[in-house]
Amino acid sequence: MNSKNEVTFTGYQKFVVALLAFLQFTIILDFMIMAPLGALMMPALKMEPSQFGVVVSAYAFSAGISGILASGFADRFDRKKFLLFFYVGFIVGTLLCAIAPNFHFMVAARIVTGLFGGVIGSVVLAIAADLFDLSLRGRVMGYIQTAFAASQILGLPAGLYISNLWGWHAPFFMIVAVSVLVGAVIIIYLKPIDAHLKTVRVDHNALNHMVTTVSNTKYLFAFAATALMSIGGFMLMPFGTDFTVNNLKLTMGDLPLIYLVTGIATIFIGPLVGKMSDSFGKLRTFIFGAVLSAVMVVYYTNMGPSTLVTVMVVNTVMFVGIFSRMIPSQALMSALPTPADRGAFMAISSSLQQISGGIAAVIAGYIVVKKPDGFLEHFDILGYVLVGTVTVTVFMMKYINDKYVRHDPAVMKK
Repeated sequence: MNSKNEVTFTGYQKFVVALLAFLQFTIILDFMIMAPLGALMMPALKMEPSQFGVVVSAYAFSAGISGILASGFADRFDRKKFLLFFYVGFIVGTLLCAIAPNFHFMVAARIVTGLFGGVIGSVVLAIAADLFDLSLRGRVMGYIQTAFAASQILGLPAGLYISNLWGWHAPFFMIVAVSVLVGAVIIIYLKPIDAHLKTVRVDHNALNHMVTTVSNTKYLFAFAATALMSIGGFMLMPFGTDFTVNNLKLTMGDLPLIYLVTGIATIFIGPLVGKMSDSFGKLRTFIFGAVLSAVMVVYYTNMGPSTLVTVMVVNTVMFVGIFSRMIPSQALMSALPTPADRGAFMAISSSLQQISGGIAAVIAGYIVVKKPDGFLEHFDILGYVLVGTVTVTVFMMKYINDKYVRHDPAVMKK
């Protein structure tokens, strides 16, 4: 094994990874908590299902727009200060959600939360790329992605429990309280992250910085790959619950156990995939994930009535495939931007994920047909579309690796 992969994290690096993962946990939980709270929020705020859909989508689209707008400024400040600015805005937005008295106020609150929260994920990735060598980034990305699992295992059950006790407002207050503590830790213990400000660069304004980043040929290919991966993945997500209940014939009571088992599994899967991508190779790990994802998605979308155990196993293996694509692709593409462009690159990439996900959900809605008995027709077509996008991204990632990463000594030192 390459000695680079045997390098251990310092105490401060371990702290940074844990902090970034916990920060991501608060952002992901704020986004995910909306769906299960819908049953309580709609009658309380007198919302129709279509209005609740607007509330949910308001976050995604405002997050996508804000990432693009913020990209011009992302590399012009200490990343710690930049992160704090948007995290404070996210906390304020979440607090507004907690006190929302009606539908229109809630839409405005979700827009505010998305404007600030949508940028944070890109700042987290930029910080990870700034502070960790490329040979360690797979592991770092793997640990950060455990925030998704933690939100399923700890966040959602806790949020639903306190909402049953004190109403739908309570989970938002919980997120605010936890986020304030995380913000305090960032202020006190996170060191300034400003090495990118000391690099030699052309002095141009924020708009020019955004335009030059978007028009960079090398970056454009990565942006296209990111958008394509998001389109395929987000097509299945909105219909997962319906498919499980109406096609696989499980009950709503089975869903928490499925989420719990999948979440526990992904806590271990993320770090393992990260280590594998650093040791075995990021492109090879991505290809493994792509093949596994394609096989499992085709199997999953064509399943009929199934046992609970079967569904839990299939979901877990699918997440192995998802993480085996997500983590190495993030690590590999983090090698492309120069330090002076890294914040803008990550912000635009994150925006494309949000916007592409929203577009994918809309497209999927036109493909899938719900019969009167609840059965979802054409769900298998979504699986075939995902296989197509996955196949294309394999060639795109290989092109990125071979042309820009593998043979570039400067990149490998990042």
